[in-house]
Amino acid sequence: MTNNNTSAPDQDNPALIARLAEVVGPRYVRTSLPDKLAYSRDCWPRGVIVTRGRRWLVHRPLAIVQPGTEAEVAEVIQVLREAGEPVVPYGAGSGVCGGAIPDRGGVVVDVKRLTGIEALDRDAMLVRVGAGMIGMDLETELLRRGLTLGHYPSSLYCSSVGGYLAARSAGQQSSLYGKIEDMVQSLRVVTGTGEVLDTGPGLGATRWRGGLDLTQLVVGSEGTLGVITASSLKIAPAPEAQIYRGFQCPTLEEGLQVQRRIMQAGLRPSVMRLYDEFDSLIAGRGEEEEGGEEESLPGRLVGSLREVALETLRERVNEAGWLKELWPDVTRRVSRAARGLLARAIGQPLILNHLVDALPGGCLLVLGFEGREAETRREAEAGFAIARQHGFDLGPGPGEHWLENRFNVSYKQSPLYDMGAFVDTMEVSTTWSGLTRMYYAVKEAVAPYAFIMAHFSHAYPEGASIYFTFAGFGADTEESLERYEAAWAAGQRAVMETGGSVAHHHGVGVSKAPRVGHDHQGGRELFEGLKAAFDPDGVMNPGKVWVLDEEGA
Repeated sequence: MTNNNTSAPDQDNPALIARLAEVVGPRYVRTSLPDKLAYSRDCWPRGVIVTRGRRWLVHRPLAIVQPGTEAEVAEVIQVLREAGEPVVPYGAGSGVCGGAIPDRGGVVVDVKRLTGIEALDRDAMLVRVGAGMIGMDLETELLRRGLTLGHYPSSLYCSSVGGYLAARSAGQQSSLYGKIEDMVQSLRVVTGTGEVLDTGPGLGATRWRGGLDLTQLVVGSEGTLGVITASSLKIAPAPEAQIYRGFQCPTLEEGLQVQRRIMQAGLRPSVMRLYDEFDSLIAGRGEEEEGGEEESLPGRLVGSLREVALETLRERVNEAGWLKELWPDVTRRVSRAARGLLARAIGQPLILNHLVDALPGGCLLVLGFEGREAETRREAEAGFAIARQHGFDLGPGPGEHWLENRFNVSYKQSPLYDMGAFVDTMEVSTTWSGLTRMYYAVKEAVAPYAFIMAHFSHAYPEGASIYFTFAGFGADTEESLERYEAAWAAGQRAVMETGGSVAHHHGVGVSKAPRVGHDHQGGRELFEGLKAAFDPDGVMNPGKVWVLDEEGA
């Protein structure tokens, strides 16, 4: 077969490139500049800022290798181990923490060819699937058979099963089906020594070694211990009924009371999402009215800023009846002004955050239940009864709107970058008693650097996660990076100071590695021991999760 590369092979190590080509075939060793640029980053927003600033040559890998079998993965790792080259496992590249970037060079091992359903056991309700399979493809195949994994991250269309496992992913329906670590029964992984481990049950299985559960050690390790090649996951019958509603809670605290009471009552909603005041404006908006504008994040921000301005004007219009006939022209002018000022407004975060703080109270809660018909209706009525004690029932409309549009947000951020702004998310967690304190502390800490809002979408009997979204603006790449890093550092510091966890379901990667010791105090020695056993030469995704060679990391 001919090589698909569009430029001459990298000559830094032609002997290594040739050796890798012997293992996987020349077609699956990619060394062109476009390929290297494509694999030089994942979806970490800091990397997007750098790329938008035309800094394209950072983090270039030596090559990209695409093995088609587990045996090829093992041989590739052996070759790279002998060469002393870093190994960077790569799934679909949808991670947002820099966990798949080759920031120390080396070779990217792309597992997309390890795909498809390998086996499905209806009696045990397990599916065995290759690590490179895209989540939506898996869910489509399961639904066709009347089954579901129940794992619905907002990146479902562009993320892989191996990535879910590597980063301990959570789907939108985690309160019912669990996070990915609750779904995984076993997995196969090729370690940094080239050894293939199968953590499944059975004669000769290596699930337990030295009293440790290897499955849960590998899940969340982000390629620092080995390359996940396949996994067995728990599945469930596809739901017979889906019942969704929306509720307007007068305050954030009332909405959190609903979430806590539902979880501690033993109910398991499929979805329970509470938005703070500003995020409620965005979540409650439909498509833009003028010209059917796409429901992008900037479009929703524009619409929400417009709503704030119009709400202020509406009272004046009602007081002066003669202004009513001018109202259509007023709304058009306010809309145009909001669009023109959005980037500038984001560039003045303190002003914008104070403006939003002045909004009238009210938080949207989307609550949904699904499963077998009779059981779902019983649970839904019990959950809705609790919600009605703390808020106004808006009917099924908001819940059904959310269900129909729930994957949109992952694909609507690019226009903000086109405007020169940046946007990122920070998912953190803590106990119920510390939740509001951490929420307000993070908002206050980030406010000088970026506009910030939040929703609460993963809840447990003991506590919940807060999913912050923050957006900022810099006059150039340097200023954008400075504001981005300041916002991120301030927010994470506030989480640590209020006793929360700095990571919940996006993984650690590079962005949180300096602070992971806060969540796992005393864990550095354990991680060093795992690296010594699984990756004695330190070639597996170095610099991620825990930076072992930097003082204070």
